[in-house]
Amino acid sequence: MKIYISADMEGISGVVDFAQTSIKDEAKEYDRARSLMTAEVNAAIEGALAAGATEALVNDAHGSMRNILLEELNPVAELVSGTPKPLSMMQGIDEGIDLAFLVGYHAQAGSFYGTLGHTYTGRVYSVVLNGQPVGELGINAALAGHFGVPVVLVTGDRSLVEEAQSLLGEVETVAVKQAYGMTAARSLSPSKVHELIQQAASRAVERGGVPFVVGKPITLTIGFVRSAHAEMAELIPDVRRLDARTVEFVHEDMLTLYRAWRAMVGLACLVN
Repeated sequence: MKIYISADMEGISGVVDFAQTSIKDEAKEYDRARSLMTAEVNAAIEGALAAGATEALVNDAHGSMRNILLEELNPVAELVSGTPKPLSMMQGIDEGIDLAFLVGYHAQAGSFYGTLGHTYTGRVYSVVLNGQPVGELGINAALAGHFGVPVVLVTGDRSLVEEAQSLLGEVETVAVKQAYGMTAARSLSPSKVHELIQQAASRAVERGGVPFVVGKPITLTIGFVRSAHAEMAELIPDVRRLDARTVEFVHEDMLTLYRAWRAMVGLACLVN
């Protein structure tokens, strides 16, 4: 059985500020966050192996996508790192995967409570998929579903866990911290988090799950922070402008829609 792990950093226990998530800000804090991130990924791998998984593919899905410490990663796993990648946060999901874990994820943009909540970039205010507000969790789970892969484990803060349970139903979750605000949270100790993730990963592998498949046609609606961002996104063929800051893209194919989403975000990031 082959397990896939998409690992982000903002949803890791102890990470409460964007300054911890990039070497450009606080190098010591970033190095610490990398170690915490790698350890939570290892806990998920160990739990999966204990339940019968035989392979693990880990995709570093945060920022530069060069965060996980390969030398500290469980040797059973292979690591996908670097950016840009064709499938970005979900690179490798199309490579014969049986089950997917989303580790260290965070709440979507616009969440009332969610530490470091956003959706891919600070230029995005909201994302709606077929009428359902989603964040990185929903977009990436839908792409996994396109390839017939169920997301069976989600870890992050309490807001993200509630988001996962609402969207994906009976999915294993681990809340590693409770948000008090955008840059404040009450975190569990690493040893406790690792124990909980190992147990949840084992249960997830034993239970399996059902892919999250979005009904067709698929409508993606993006609310940007500024009109200039929407103007850039509108350059993509078949993207329709709904108002000053909102665009819409409709397609029958989730993979095509995901690529259009990435292109729109990329263009929006070219302007302030």
